[in-house]
Amino acid sequence: MTRIEIRRVYLPPTPADGCRVLVDRLWPRGLTRERATVDYWFADLAPSSVLRRWFAHDPAKWTEFGHRYRAELAVNASALAPLRALLTTETTVTLLFAAKDESRNNAIVLADYLRNS
Repeated sequence: MTRIEIRRVYLPPTPADGCRVLVDRLWPRGLTRERATVDYWFADLAPSSVLRRWFAHDPAKWTEFGHRYRAELAVNASALAPLRALLTTETTVTLLFAAKDESRNNAIVLADYLRNS
């Protein structure tokens, strides 16, 4: 079974990261592609722009954000296919996010969704 890890994209990569996958819709500010060391960028797996703007990283909206994002993922099976394929071939996949809040971000919801679906 593939291990799914979650890390902030601004942290230096480690060998334990395995395959590094950026799951944000927008490229992280101030970060070059070389420094990010991203193997794949699946922008289509990120929350929609409408949902991202609505959430605005407001902790009070976290639970509802999770419900809405899971609903988006449920109807977006084709976008999940490349990531699911990686999960069958890689030992470790690290989902990368840019948000400052390491306990409330889309990568956490996505990892939970993948583990439980």
